[in-house]
Amino acid sequence: MRVASHTVEPGRTAVALLVGLAGLLFVLQPLTGPVDVGGVAIQPAAVSPLVLTAGFAVGAVVFYRQGYGLFAAAHGVFAVAIGALVGGVATGSELLLVVGVGVLVAGAGWLVTQAR
Repeated sequence: MRVASHTVEPGRTAVALLVGLAGLLFVLQPLTGPVDVGGVAIQPAAVSPLVLTAGFAVGAVVFYRQGYGLFAAAHGVFAVAIGALVGGVATGSELLLVVGVGVLVAGAGWLVTQAR
């Protein structure tokens, strides 16, 4: 698809929309307060990391399929790390929190060595 003489890639567009939506949910929290979804009050800022995790996971697949291994690895590392951190907070699991921090630190260190 072309828009204003630029090629729009559906995969990258989906990643950008998910990451943008995560940021928007976080920023809108003070303005909206809890939002009623099916009779349950949901905090938009609490949903934001879930959407961000989905964006990173989709990004890992998209970049891998396009042949950008390092970008795919970066997205995958952060999807796992944020997912573990969110899961740890949601369930009260200290193990998931430690795993999330470990993946984040080890993954970031590995990515730095690969980028050189």
